Amino acid sequence: MPGGAGVDFRGPGTAAPLAVRMRPASLDEVVGQQHLLGPGSPLRRLIEGSGAASVLLYGPPGTGKTTLASLISQATGRRFEALSALSAGVKEVRAVIDLARRRLTAGESTVLFIDEVHRFSKTQQDALLAAVENRIVLLVGATTENPSFSVVSPLLSRSLVLQLHSLTDADIRSVLRRAITDPRGFGDSYTVTEPALDHLVRIAGGDARRALTALEASAESSLDGTVDVALVEASVDKAAVRYDRAGDQHYDVVSAFIKSIRGSDVDAALHYLARMLGAGEDPRFVARRLVISASEDIGMADPTALQTAVAAAQVVQLIGMPEAQLTLTHATIHLATAPKSGAVPAALGAAMADIAAGRAGSVPAHLRDGHYSGAAALGNAQGYKYPHDDPDGVLAQQYPPDELVGADYYTPTDHGYEREIGPRVQKLRRIVRGR
Repeated sequence: MPGGAGVDFRGPGTAAPLAVRMRPASLDEVVGQQHLLGPGSPLRRLIEGSGAASVLLYGPPGTGKTTLASLISQATGRRFEALSALSAGVKEVRAVIDLARRRLTAGESTVLFIDEVHRFSKTQQDALLAAVENRIVLLVGATTENPSFSVVSPLLSRSLVLQLHSLTDADIRSVLRRAITDPRGFGDSYTVTEPALDHLVRIAGGDARRALTALEASAESSLDGTVDVALVEASVDKAAVRYDRAGDQHYDVVSAFIKSIRGSDVDAALHYLARMLGAGEDPRFVARRLVISASEDIGMADPTALQTAVAAAQVVQLIGMPEAQLTLTHATIHLATAPKSGAVPAALGAAMADIAAGRAGSVPAHLRDGHYSGAAALGNAQGYKYPHDDPDGVLAQQYPPDELVGADYYTPTDHGYEREIGPRVQKLRRIVRGR
């Protein structure tokens, strides 16, 4: 809903999460991103109220995208409207634009913040174009994905794209120390030992929100007002369980889910699946990850894994939740217990490396299209040997360009079905290459 979905920029109360209470209230409190905040930079001009360009803030979770959007709104004195791409549709987008248009006639401007803008469909993004181009709204979009691949070109060309970097350890330490001492945070009501602080910095991975969430969970568990390493270690799982499908835990948990499948730990995979489903994660997202994993981590070691994953994705579409939970569980168990092989992505990577290196010669003349007048005169399709005319269905013939004759891209493992097809691949290569 306009002004309500996604992020709340009202003054945080004491009941708000620590990460919300400690959101910088001014440019001076912003930690990191100095490459974007230099004197005269477009982002600084926006935050100081002298810029007018729409902007897409692109970077990892917990690097300040939401904070910068808030500061832009405050500095420009514009009315603020927030939408989350996880819940807003075209109707909500148009409603905000209509509201902004009415305000504009009264001399009042609007900042439209869209969190997870990469999740908007093409239709939803197209609905923003005219409003952005005519400056009915100043768009601030936040995305964790490269906007070049997830944002439509017309919207991309009308916006300033700024990449945020992960915070350094020193940045995270500064954020934590401020939270410990600042009245908006703990106001020195807790003592955090230096080793505990070191551990919090280490587990943050450059993500300020994760660091503050872990600090808050640890402080909540303290009985005497002291936070030490043991308490942090015992509290981290508690912090991680706060899975937010619109935030950084979304990425951490799905990463652990896929890595557990890859590592053949079926129980861990089921734990993360249950965690996602229990938090209301989009089952289509889970299904897509399973389909990707089937080729990336299993491939030809178990060709039926892809069939199961695709079937699961179809079931999600056909019957929906909650029944589809069983199908996603079925697919997760199949993939986690299947033999593993990275030969498929390795084969593609090797082939793509040759292309990138310029090894992409001419298609051999006998393989070229011969279905047009004049093809024969050019030598196209002349001398092609039809494999089905051979009793064995395979014969000696050059297929790759001259520069790539003898290149082996696919290397089967000895896992699962690839144990059987490995010798066949070698036999086929010998026949085709006339060895």
